[in-house]
Amino acid sequence: MVDPANPLEGLTRRQLQGLHNLLGDVRSSLAWSWQLPVLIRQRCWLRLEMIELGNLHRWLPPDGCEEAPELCRYRELVAQGWSPLQAQEQCWREFGDDDCRTALQRFWASQQDRKHDWTVQRYLALISCYRRSIEAGVATIPMLVLPRAGGATDHQLHWVSDSTPSMRHTCA
Repeated sequence: MVDPANPLEGLTRRQLQGLHNLLGDVRSSLAWSWQLPVLIRQRCWLRLEMIELGNLHRWLPPDGCEEAPELCRYRELVAQGWSPLQAQEQCWREFGDDDCRTALQRFWASQQDRKHDWTVQRYLALISCYRRSIEAGVATIPMLVLPRAGGATDHQLHWVSDSTPSMRHTCA
């Protein structure tokens, strides 16, 4: 397991040097772009890959089951004070009972399938946080640590910067 205090633990000297160089590139530009790097760490293969932010949604597609229009509308109606039964019936009228049933089945299946913890909300939060950091002049790179196959952990997101423990040692 990756130590939250040191997410770079276990990386090779070569990987750390490459990361140091990449951080230097981000530091020198500090301009928001979809070409900014995102690190993907696959612990079971001891791999650290760099992809462009603009390709993250293709490389690691976020699970959007929770964002199905039928479910969003249902939650909206309940938030407006409709009873769950009334909201369900209204969604059936608007979308059809087959589509509502399918959306709900996909949602529940995604909740039981551990590979779908990478949600649209987490994806959008990463992008938003990354943009704010870059626009604030802070050189940082997101690193997604993928869960091991069959593992009980979710994807972990770490932000690598000059203040990350292992980077301080390689940047000195």
